[in-house]
Amino acid sequence: MAELAIAGGVATRAQAFPVRRTMGEAEKQAVIEVMDSGVLSGFFGSPGPQWLGGSKVQEFERKWADKYGFKHAISINSWTTGLMTAVGAIGIAPGDEVIVSPYTMSASATAILFYGGIPVFADIDPDTFNISAASIERCITPRTKAIMVVHIFGQAADMDPIMELARHHQLKVIEDAAQAPGVHYKGKPVGAIGDIGGFSLNYHKHIHTGEGGMLVTNDARLAQRCQLIRNHGENLIEAQQVEDLTNMMGSNYRLTELQAAIGCAQLDRLDGYLTHRQRLAAYFGEQLASIAGLTAAKIADGAEHAYYLYPVKYDAKVTGIARNVFVKAVNAELPLPEIWEQTGWVEAYVRPLYLAPMYQKKVAFGTPGFPWSMNPEVDYNYKHGICPVVERMYEEELIYTPLMREPLLESDIDDFVAAIKKVLLNKAELQSL
Repeated sequence: MAELAIAGGVATRAQAFPVRRTMGEAEKQAVIEVMDSGVLSGFFGSPGPQWLGGSKVQEFERKWADKYGFKHAISINSWTTGLMTAVGAIGIAPGDEVIVSPYTMSASATAILFYGGIPVFADIDPDTFNISAASIERCITPRTKAIMVVHIFGQAADMDPIMELARHHQLKVIEDAAQAPGVHYKGKPVGAIGDIGGFSLNYHKHIHTGEGGMLVTNDARLAQRCQLIRNHGENLIEAQQVEDLTNMMGSNYRLTELQAAIGCAQLDRLDGYLTHRQRLAAYFGEQLASIAGLTAAKIADGAEHAYYLYPVKYDAKVTGIARNVFVKAVNAELPLPEIWEQTGWVEAYVRPLYLAPMYQKKVAFGTPGFPWSMNPEVDYNYKHGICPVVERMYEEELIYTPLMREPLLESDIDDFVAAIKKVLLNKAELQSL
């Protein structure tokens, strides 16, 4: 008689994992207050106090900056536009190279392309999955202008050696901390350890405003440039006495008063969410330590992890089960998810960005070949094999789970671990499928 659910046996767990609910009474009251005011957006795209937004936008920005000790916080209508704003603010121009991870959401690299910059992809560390000073250094050329560090899955990258390298080569550093709000590295909050960075506030993140983001920096000049790009900066050049007009043609990347009001309430919840996730992750990690073939991500010295996702290296040679079969078999032991966050295991994460058609065919904006054609002497070859660790993780080793989250409890993690152990114990059943 079959034991495994995928082979016809009884599943380990029948009850669906609880759904994450982040909106509560505080958010409802905040929205009602804004609705009653009649002002749903307080921005004017012209000189005057309202070019910085309405009262709730400015309150949200102050609250975020004060909570973590940033000198400046600038709200934005998405983290994609936040990355674009950061790239523009530091002065990236056509042909400038920016070093970035290929194992991240596509916007980390397309934000560079938006200003005509050229993404140069650095391989990741096989234990933390972040880019490192060593992999970055191999990519530096005379055309390099900046480094974009992605704190992937919620873990702070090892920033001290990266910053030392950046200072040595006079490079700007952008921190893409979309998945790592509230995370610290050696006591310093990520986001502005470099020159500028920030966080995502879209639906799936720790806290959210539906869509949105928050830029942070300790540099007053960069903060002003972000504010100008966010809100039709071309109309404010004289009023703001801006001399460097590079990338100062702005757009409408503004957050609404409704979103900002929700954000103020959400920010109060962040510490609790992080504590909950870190507790579950520690508990799960203890169970994984006794399971051969599954290795949790290494936490860099001095780094914190927000556990937006919990990544694991999977070794099929040790388990004797192909990665895709293992993932399917464990998930069959669990209830069918109604939403993605109820999923047990997911394999691979994203395909290495440089394998996308945009990079393979070098077609982004305007004339095919731009912006790579700005440096005709360079062969930007995004061929398979340029980042072997990333490709190995994508093709063979990486699996991850979104289950280390509120409101799950240790008892829910026990069921997940039981499903894993059951599959490994009965792997012979998988050979006939």
